[in-house]
Amino acid sequence: MEKIGRTVTPTLDRLIASTTEVDPPLAALDLTTLRANAADLVLRAGGTPVRVASKSVRCRAVLQVALGENLTGAGGFRGIMAYSLREAIWLARHGADDILMGYPTADRGALAELAADPELLNRITLMVDSDDHLDFVLAAAGTTSLPARLCIDVDASLRLGPVHIGVRRSPLREPSAVAAFAKRAAGRGFAVVGVMFYEAQIAGLPDSSPPIGWMKRASAKELTSRRTAVVNAVQSEVGVLEIVNSGGTGSVEVSSADPVVTEVTAGSGLYVPTLFDKYRAFRPHPSLYFALSTVRRPAPGIATLFGGGYIASGPAGGSRVPTPVWPPRLKLLRNEGAGEVQTPVTGKAAADLGIGDRVWFRHAKAGELCERFTEVHLVESDGSRTVVPTYRGEDQCFG
Repeated sequence: MEKIGRTVTPTLDRLIASTTEVDPPLAALDLTTLRANAADLVLRAGGTPVRVASKSVRCRAVLQVALGENLTGAGGFRGIMAYSLREAIWLARHGADDILMGYPTADRGALAELAADPELLNRITLMVDSDDHLDFVLAAAGTTSLPARLCIDVDASLRLGPVHIGVRRSPLREPSAVAAFAKRAAGRGFAVVGVMFYEAQIAGLPDSSPPIGWMKRASAKELTSRRTAVVNAVQSEVGVLEIVNSGGTGSVEVSSADPVVTEVTAGSGLYVPTLFDKYRAFRPHPSLYFALSTVRRPAPGIATLFGGGYIASGPAGGSRVPTPVWPPRLKLLRNEGAGEVQTPVTGKAAADLGIGDRVWFRHAKAGELCERFTEVHLVESDGSRTVVPTYRGEDQCFG
C-alpha cells in the first residue's frame, strides 16, 4: 500500500487523496490552485485583458474555467490564442467568438473552410508576416480578395549588433516595413485588425542570473519604444487597430505596463510546469500533475514505473524531462531518464515503493502533457473529482 503521509503542498495532498482508486498513468488538476493562478495572471496584467494560449491548456474544460462556459471571456480573461487553424475552427464551432491565431497556417483545407463561412471569418483572426502568406490564403480560398481578419506578427527579439536574442519568428521588424506590409494586405481586401509581439527572450527565460535580468530589462526598453512606433506606423495606413498583443506568462506585467498594448497572452501560468519555477515576477503554484505506478523492483534502491517518457519540446536537455515530486527525494537515472514504457527512479524513497505504489510527477511544459492523456481528473477543494476529456480525449489532434 502507498504511504501517502504529508505531501509537499496542499494541492498535491488533495490530488493524491482524491485519486487513490484510479489506476495510473493518470493526470490530475487541482481546481483551487488553477483558479488562484488565473486570478494571479489577471492581477499581474493590471487591468489589461488576458488572452488564453490554448497550446498551453489543450483541454476545453480548463479553457472554460478561465473564459466561462461559452468560451467568450470572463473575470479579466478575453479570447483565445489558438495554435492551429483547425483547432480554431473547432473551438469556434463550440462557441468561442474571439480567436487569434498565434502562428501562420499552411492548411489549405482549413483555409477553404474558413473562407466559405462568414461566421468563422468574423470569429477567427489569422496571423501573417509575409506577402507569401497572403498569396497562400487567397489561393486556398480560391479568390483574389477575402475579408479575412489579419494580425501581423512582428519580430520582438533583441538585437545587439549581429547578436539575435530571442526566437526566430517574423521577418518584419521595423515600423516602416510593417506599415508597408499592412497597406499591401489591406489593398488585397484583407482586414488588418492587429499586430502581435512575442518577446520570448523575456517571457520564456527564467531569472537565473544577473546577466539574464539585464538582458530582459534592455529588451523590454527597446521593445516598448519600437512597439509604439510600429503601432503608430500601421495605424497611419489602415486605421485604429483592435489588437496589440504581447507577452506570455513570464512577462505579463512587463507587457501590460506598455499603454499601447491592448491585451497580453498567457496559458502556462494556469498549470505552472517546471520551466516556470525560477521566475522572480511570480511565485509558482503548480496545479497539474501526473502519476505513474511502480511495476518493477530491479534493485534494492531502484523502482521502475510504467510509462513516463513525456519529454517537453524545445532544446534537448535536463530541463525538458518530467520531475518526480512525491514521494520526496526521488530522481531519474542519468543513463535512462524518462522512458517510453518504463521509467526507473532512485533515491531514499525508492526502497519503500512496492508494486502498484505510485509516484507523482510534474511536467516541464504546460499543455503538452495533455497530448499524452485522453482525460484529466479535476479535483475541487473538498476533494470531489470530475473527469473531463483533453483535446486527445475529444479525438482532436492538431499537431
